Amino acid sequence: MEKIYLDRNENNYGPSPECLEAVTTVTSDVFSIYSNAYKSGYKSDLSQRLAEEFKISEDRVLLGYGAEDLLKQVIQTYLKKKKKSKLLIPDHSWWYYKEIANEVKGKSCEYPLVEGKDSYEYDIEKLLEIYKNEKPDVVFIASPNNPTGNSISHDELIYLLDRLGNSFVVLDEAYWFSSNNERATELVNKYPNLIIIRTFSKLYALAGIRVGYALVGSKIKRMKKLSNRYLGYNRISEKIALAAMKSVDYYNDIAEKMRNDRDLYFTELNKIENVKVYKSDANFVLVKIEKDLMSPLKEFLVEKGLIIKFMDEEIVNSHMRITIGTQEQNRKVIEAITEFYKSYTQ
Repeated sequence: MEKIYLDRNENNYGPSPECLEAVTTVTSDVFSIYSNAYKSGYKSDLSQRLAEEFKISEDRVLLGYGAEDLLKQVIQTYLKKKKKSKLLIPDHSWWYYKEIANEVKGKSCEYPLVEGKDSYEYDIEKLLEIYKNEKPDVVFIASPNNPTGNSISHDELIYLLDRLGNSFVVLDEAYWFSSNNERATELVNKYPNLIIIRTFSKLYALAGIRVGYALVGSKIKRMKKLSNRYLGYNRISEKIALAAMKSVDYYNDIAEKMRNDRDLYFTELNKIENVKVYKSDANFVLVKIEKDLMSPLKEFLVEKGLIIKFMDEEIVNSHMRITIGTQEQNRKVIEAITEFYKSYTQ
């Protein structure tokens, strides 16, 4: 039986044909010769292309080995300078945030995400209260957030950024699925302490080539200096990422299919008693179930070759996080979960 993996938020549609073509047209010099981008006055072809996309200077686009590398660079740069430095993060968030703070012996402080009627929400005032008390060096805001899937609204984000000027602020947008880039440009131009991090792993289905990028405000000088690579970046990965950026129609189609299937999960699984699906803006949905059904449901799905993430963390411990796969895969998951509950209640 072929297994369907929907547990790591990968994009099962795969990259665009242009990305695959880019691999087949790689010439030997891409392997053996360092990048010549410096001769044109910029770090790399990819950072220059991203600068054009976001209408900012190329020196304000930083490349990394995926978004996780850039998150680590932020912490290594701005949380390590003094003893008892602090990182402020959402209480429902990726475990990696705490891990990278621990690596530099920094302290992680948490602000709450609250469960609303249909989705999780940022508790803005509580965040600001904790911010004033803790005085963190760095603040992480994830939008959409993993594992809850909720985003912060533009108005709420502006309200926060206007009040977080004494810290470096990271807006982690690894799960950003919109083609509207004007907002990012507006934000990094307005807020000098802001770092927006995105990746080619999720929407672009390029997790295996590990390419992430950051857009930074004018105050982010030390990280800019430390992130520069004198000999350039991986030229093959750059070539593939550039091909992805050209494949607008292909990825817009995938984003639309994912939006439709998020709605399908929300509609269909919420029909089941004692199951709650939260609205999501990411390529996954969070589903709350009865804790004593976690193990039998997982076993039932595995027998059908369906591998999804069963959460067993401190405050997210009665939940499934289901990656949005292809339309066919999503329907198999919905049918399987529905079948399980029908057999369980009989």
